[in-house]
Amino acid sequence: MKEKINTVLFDLDGTLLPFDQDEFILGYFSRLAAKIIPMGFDKEAFIKAIKAGMGAMISNDGTRTNEEAFWEVFEVVLHVKREQLLDMFLEFYKNEFNEVKEIVPEGISRRELIDNLKSRGYTLILATNPLFPIEAVATRLSWIQLSPEDFSLVTTFDNSRYCKPSIEYFQDILSKINKRPEECVMIGNNTLEDMICEKIGITAGLVITNLENRSNYDINQFTHGTLEEVAEALL
Repeated sequence: MKEKINTVLFDLDGTLLPFDQDEFILGYFSRLAAKIIPMGFDKEAFIKAIKAGMGAMISNDGTRTNEEAFWEVFEVVLHVKREQLLDMFLEFYKNEFNEVKEIVPEGISRRELIDNLKSRGYTLILATNPLFPIEAVATRLSWIQLSPEDFSLVTTFDNSRYCKPSIEYFQDILSKINKRPEECVMIGNNTLEDMICEKIGITAGLVITNLENRSNYDINQFTHGTLEEVAEALL
């Protein structure tokens, strides 16, 4: 199997970047709210709009980008035009968003892992659920000494039309990078969102350090362990 594999898809949150998802959402929402409330918006209404927008992206059917799906709903729920907030969001993701780093254990670097895989000729894809613009992804990558340039493709809300756990999300990646499923490995920490790639023939590896298993799957059906253990087993 290893002989066929030439491409690695990495999840970001909870996989390359070790943190608790609930802590992250709390830190993210509270700081974003603190940025936008002074502009005259109601906090509860804003949080409701953000959650509704995220829901629209997760259930996106491919007819538009996730970015378009988000704004369509967000604008209606908050009674606002996206043009009023685009600059604020961009500024937030480049600045205040960085404070969420406090939930990440200190001294984590994935530089060696990524450089090692690159030196061995692997194509590397950041298959992070595309709910954010590239600026937000770049900020999170910087917490583990990486950047978007380390990957051949980074899925973001403006270049994606589906989200995990939709299998179309993975099919879309394959078509963009011109790879067959059997050439790819997906490494993630969510038993549904990441491991569902097996349904289309992508080999999956489950990182259990920050395991997300709300469906209570038997993790023994997957190659599993720490990030390093999974990478060593599959690559």
